[in-house]
Amino acid sequence: MTTGNAGGDGFRPRPVPPPETAKGLLRPREQLRASNLGRLAAGPRVSGYVEWYWSVNWDRRGMPPYYAEVLPYPSVNLTFEDCHERTGGFVTGVWTKKYVRELAEVGETFGAKFLPGGFGAFTGLDVGSLRDTSVPMAEVFPESAFPEVEGLSESVLAAADSEQRRTLVEDFLSAAAKRLDLTEDPAYRQVLEIVAAMESHRELTRVDQVTDLFGIPVRTLQRVFRRYVGAGPKWVLRRYRLQDGAHLLAEGRTSDLAALALELGYFDQAHFSREFAQEIGMAPLEYARTSLLS
Repeated sequence: MTTGNAGGDGFRPRPVPPPETAKGLLRPREQLRASNLGRLAAGPRVSGYVEWYWSVNWDRRGMPPYYAEVLPYPSVNLTFEDCHERTGGFVTGVWTKKYVRELAEVGETFGAKFLPGGFGAFTGLDVGSLRDTSVPMAEVFPESAFPEVEGLSESVLAAADSEQRRTLVEDFLSAAAKRLDLTEDPAYRQVLEIVAAMESHRELTRVDQVTDLFGIPVRTLQRVFRRYVGAGPKWVLRRYRLQDGAHLLAEGRTSDLAALALELGYFDQAHFSREFAQEIGMAPLEYARTSLLS
């Protein structure tokens, strides 16, 4: 565990979010102090489309708002929110920029993070149309076609804990799956395989490497990524590498920035630093410093 500045009493350990919840969060220690974070695995009824459930709640009465920053995964999220900005159920598409959420007063969110491509396969929608936008859940799941959606947001937000909320959401999604009459989708299965390789294999840094590995034409890859994922394959590769970089920097990996850049597939340190600053809003070493001392 790294340490942070504790003021007059010197240095002491700062709480760190567990690894399974920290990736994608910017300055994770700071966020842990500002809100409560949680994650639950998806149940077997929906695990072919939903990767996990997540929750965040906060009470900042008498304190200034906190702006939580996230470098989101290439996934669609179904959320149930109750805060000063909005209340209800929402579908948020793949967010290609840094996502900033204002945490003010008292609020909470419970979300279902779909697998990359999962929401497109589940609904049949071209999720590229949802990119960088958030819409009320009723626009995607209208009550006329999905009567189970009536009162769902209120029930989820009124549930006693995250386990009960997960059950309610999975009941709805299971009923929706029956109405949608889902069948095996080979294109979606291929998308899952390709995205998993992009995330886990840092040596994959270019689209042509991916097309060679999977024997798929680049235009086909681009088309299925827009349809299922909502963003292009080049962007997905870069997003995973930036998430890796931010995560390692927040853990204190600062001794050799040039080596880190090469490990993440960048041509050199300058390219990594430039892209990191564009996406995160500060240079890598400045980000590491603020993360470790926050």
